[in-house]
Amino acid sequence: MYIKKLILFVETIKHLKVKQIYYRLYYFARNRFLRVKYKKKLPNHSFSIFWDTPLLYTNSFFGANTFLFLNIKHTFESQIDWNYPGFGKLWTYNLNYFDCLNQEELQTKKGIALIENYIQSDQILKDGKEPYPISLRGINWIKFLCKNKISDHKINQNLYSHYQILSQNIEYHLLGNHLLENGFSLLFAAYYFNNEAFYKKASKILTEELTEQVLNDGAHFELSPMYHQILLHRLLDCINLIKNNSWKQNKLLNFLEGKAIQMLSWLQLVTYKNGNIPMVNDSAYHIAPTSHQLFSYAKYLGLLWETGKLSDSGYRKFSNDIFELFVDVGNVGPTYQPGHAHSDTFNFELYVNEKPFIVDTGVSTYEKNEQRQKERSTASHNTVMIGDNEQTEVWGGFRVAKRAKIISCKDTNETVEATHNGYKKINLQHTRKFTISKSQIIIKDTISHKTDKEQIAYFHFHPNINHIHINGNDVILDEAAILMKFDGGIYKIEKEDYNYALGFNQTKKAIKIKAFFETKLTTTINLRQKINA
Repeated sequence: MYIKKLILFVETIKHLKVKQIYYRLYYFARNRFLRVKYKKKLPNHSFSIFWDTPLLYTNSFFGANTFLFLNIKHTFESQIDWNYPGFGKLWTYNLNYFDCLNQEELQTKKGIALIENYIQSDQILKDGKEPYPISLRGINWIKFLCKNKISDHKINQNLYSHYQILSQNIEYHLLGNHLLENGFSLLFAAYYFNNEAFYKKASKILTEELTEQVLNDGAHFELSPMYHQILLHRLLDCINLIKNNSWKQNKLLNFLEGKAIQMLSWLQLVTYKNGNIPMVNDSAYHIAPTSHQLFSYAKYLGLLWETGKLSDSGYRKFSNDIFELFVDVGNVGPTYQPGHAHSDTFNFELYVNEKPFIVDTGVSTYEKNEQRQKERSTASHNTVMIGDNEQTEVWGGFRVAKRAKIISCKDTNETVEATHNGYKKINLQHTRKFTISKSQIIIKDTISHKTDKEQIAYFHFHPNINHIHINGNDVILDEAAILMKFDGGIYKIEKEDYNYALGFNQTKKAIKIKAFFETKLTTTINLRQKINA
């Protein structure tokens, strides 16, 4: 057992950058053996920038110490416990983000009261003084203060002290979206406090990280459409900040606009006609702004973009008047920070007549538990599992050890075919080919050679698809609207329930099909008429 865990750990850390390892050790040693001085007196004069907020958050604070995060509502009976651990770390993080200051409905005096309450608890804050919550909270406080023309020295001093903590604890040990959030927030702090040191650090982080993290086709390299939306929102905020405040006028604005245009193009490509995004990797509903909101915000800022083509992200999308098919034929990414990746190579989603039909199961938790592990597993995605072997070893909530790698991929306007080596430890490869026509999708799965290990292709249906009838090697769905035919090495089809994630902490029973086969499987999806679900 210990040897197995050691191997898993080694397979995980070998992909890390030297920078990550260095800063993890440096921060550990510094915080353990040195006394770091963060607080610095702030001059007693007003600070302000012009801020207009065209994109507001949905309500999460309802007065009377009542908050709603991740579909869990909680009322603090007397004092707000900003360290409250009852619903997991992500809920506590959300409590400390202060998105509510920029929600659709909030009286200014109630927002000020929340900030003052928080400042009173400063000495006992835990999660709230981590770099990531500081980053998000800092932006929210600055937006709120400037929008409402509030100048309060005590609030500014606390805000500045927290930015001192952030500045000396940049998340170089994590990189990825956390580091970008640090950079976005320091840019807001730089403009608010007219601070050259913050600006220099923010500019360096954003220039380097957006260059690396935005792929050529415009995708954010963690390959989660939800995080793509979140980071695009933050990027648009920074463009808004620079455009409306003349403290700095330089090439950074043009650079940020260029990256935003790339990200808008990618988001336009992957967003379904009904406005949904694919729920691949760590994605959930009702967390990020919608694509429509982001497109409107971008137009408000005067940004124009054109539809490009999916490439580096490893995603492909086929669309016509009847269906939209979203396919994953890419590698786990990024190599050194795959915390939001799933074991889902060759996973796909299918929308028919603008409604979800075959879906990713989504995520309902970030807690390090059995549910989290299950939702990241191969069997929870629309792909093939061989025996009890995972394509990619996901573990520990946000860790990845050995991972599947795409060893060949070719595509045309009507097809995409790829092979991955995620089963190399049992000396097998999996090839999947999608062939598209107007009302038919053909999926061909091929295992490189015969094996005595069980081979199962999974198909997860949206909860609204509940009329599913198995007839021999055929599956009739939604009162004959769709017919799935299985040929080749198929020998058994089973129907089974699973939990579909409606969002964090919310699931609903749905049905999945398990197609058992040997070596080769051809799945033909015939779309006969409109779905009535």
